[in-house]
Amino acid sequence: MSKKKKKPIQKQLMVDLKSLKNNILAIFNAEPSVLLNYKQISNRLEITDSEGRELVHKAIDMLKKDELIDEVQKGKYVLSVRQAYVTGKVDLARNGYGFIVTDEYPEDIFVSMRNLNHAIHGDTVKVYLFAKNKKNRPEGEVVEIVKRAKETIVGVIEMSKNFAFLIPDGKQIPFDIFIPTRSLNKAKNGQKAVVRITEWSSGNKNPIGEVIDVLGFPGEHETEIHAILAEFELPNKFSAEVDAAANAITDKIPDEEYKNRRDFRGVTTFTIDPADAKDFDDALSLRKLDNGNWEVGVHIADVTYYVRPGTILEEEASTRATSVYLVDRVVPMLPERISNFVCSLRPNEEKLCYSAVFEMNDKAEIQSQWFGRTIILSDRRFAYEEAQKVIDTGEGDFKDEILTLHKLAQTLRTERYKKGSISFERDEVKFEIDEKGKPLRVFYKVMGESNQLIEEFMLLANKKVAEYCSGVITVDSPPRIGKGKTMVYRIHAQPNVEKLNSFAAFITKFGYKISTVSAKKISESLNSLLETVKGKTQQNLIETLALRSMAKAEYSTANIGHYGLSFKHYSHFTSPIRRYPDMMAHRLLTYYLNGGQTPNPDVLESQCKQSSDMEKRAVDAERASIKYKQVEFMSDKVGQVFEGVISGVTEFGFFVELTETKCEGLVPMRDLVDDFYEFDDDNYCIVGRRKKKKFQLGDILKVEVARANLLKKQLDFKMVEE
Repeated sequence: MSKKKKKPIQKQLMVDLKSLKNNILAIFNAEPSVLLNYKQISNRLEITDSEGRELVHKAIDMLKKDELIDEVQKGKYVLSVRQAYVTGKVDLARNGYGFIVTDEYPEDIFVSMRNLNHAIHGDTVKVYLFAKNKKNRPEGEVVEIVKRAKETIVGVIEMSKNFAFLIPDGKQIPFDIFIPTRSLNKAKNGQKAVVRITEWSSGNKNPIGEVIDVLGFPGEHETEIHAILAEFELPNKFSAEVDAAANAITDKIPDEEYKNRRDFRGVTTFTIDPADAKDFDDALSLRKLDNGNWEVGVHIADVTYYVRPGTILEEEASTRATSVYLVDRVVPMLPERISNFVCSLRPNEEKLCYSAVFEMNDKAEIQSQWFGRTIILSDRRFAYEEAQKVIDTGEGDFKDEILTLHKLAQTLRTERYKKGSISFERDEVKFEIDEKGKPLRVFYKVMGESNQLIEEFMLLANKKVAEYCSGVITVDSPPRIGKGKTMVYRIHAQPNVEKLNSFAAFITKFGYKISTVSAKKISESLNSLLETVKGKTQQNLIETLALRSMAKAEYSTANIGHYGLSFKHYSHFTSPIRRYPDMMAHRLLTYYLNGGQTPNPDVLESQCKQSSDMEKRAVDAERASIKYKQVEFMSDKVGQVFEGVISGVTEFGFFVELTETKCEGLVPMRDLVDDFYEFDDDNYCIVGRRKKKKFQLGDILKVEVARANLLKKQLDFKMVEE
């Protein structure tokens, strides 16, 4: 939906300059021919203090540098004529029109279907801005498709005598694709297929395409899972060349590696992972030192020893950038020979690692730290449930080590929250699936203290490696200062002011509140809120909306810190089997430990962007697979009644999330026949025109399962009158 015109921001809510820039740009857009100086702008924003006006000065300079405003007289500015064109991404609506989402303009830009000019959802486009329309919203026309979001489209083949069409699966592809019979590639009527667009002339409504992969018939488990991977343009297998390269790698450790690495084979070491995991890329070791302190080793699979720059395995890892976790499988970043065997820290096998080793006292205060290459021998593989049992009962294998690490981890955790970390810990949706892929049960994987044990030491290693590579800390044995400046960071920006304010206003309807006066108060009050709603009906809704008010974490060489963790320096170092940025961090750490100076960040930044993009695709694919299995699970429950909570409200109906299974479905507006209902986006509700009956975000109600459409991954509910 198009964004509202931005309101003046108050000084205490000025969390970032980006919001201030957007508000200033909105003023210029409202008065495009008027000359304004910084005092006039400050007055319009109701900013009167010197500190706030200094920020206005800074924001104006940034807008001028970005060529969004022009200084036509000394100290007087006007909207730049170059603002007639902006670049952004297409957000396509169900009805075929779209909005252009861009950082170059303070509002989303409406584009009608006829003015999209063949742009589809996710495309990066250049748009010409019209004058504001009668509804006072910005409108434009796509004049150039800068980059296609998708090269391929998934759908169902519909045959006629002399040609065929692909009917796309996605709701955001509002056209069919014409396929000549010569381009069907043996696809049959009714099968799901992947099609590449080969031609789309300006006068044609429908593009022309060719089938590049036949997936099978709809409704079959393998077909649908492969269709989800294809929809997000994710691979489902490795090429023969990549597999051959992986199979050529030996697991035999060369003699020189024993000499060149710190030996931890005699130190108690174990892994703690999900019960069904096969790629164990982190292990912990523990021993008591003579001075009474603890030596904690965080040992990470040394993937970069085996996957070298310039090889086909390196190219594959860089392209995929991440493993993909679907409901029934893992699509690994690296072939199983590497991920599940050579690099996996399996018990009773000598393995090469990259390690962060910390000397700690009983208060979990770090006395010294060391980074380097090691060799380990894991004594035991624990599932989280097994480690949790040791924590709960105080009995079991390596109980002393687990209980000590647990105590240290809980101390680290308490200190982290004191310093502003936010407690976003949502239960994962899991399925019990039979041999044919049919979901038998939906359940939730609850994060326990054994998960927290691993999490705290992984966070510690990630943080300290980032600090070292930034030149912030030193390591001993021998002492060395980290002189590097270029690093691959995991960054997380401060919250968007408007989203946070909207969230704060919404939760007041349930009697909750958060403070937005400072970054520290935001994190403190959010943690308090998340703790308060645990176990309550609105928990999932409030957690979801709180997450949506936050920025998205991503990878970058430009460090702005990690707001959610309240870390000034944070990297990903601990999962190189499944994340390419961790491999990049390993290489940079090696470079700096060997005395290297700052490398050029441009190539690394490009790889960071690729990793961020692929991570988003992987997350979207995982959600799509969960949604598909939820709809399949509910497909034999049509006519049954369930309790749920309204989790989303739109102009075409409202979504209800079932309390028991967290399956979400739509109550269409057209099915509400007792009145004429209208969408009130300011108050997150739908209101009847005559009776004033209201359906509002967060309302608890009962619904009946009306339809379960597996092809569209869509559930429809209907209201049950109390």
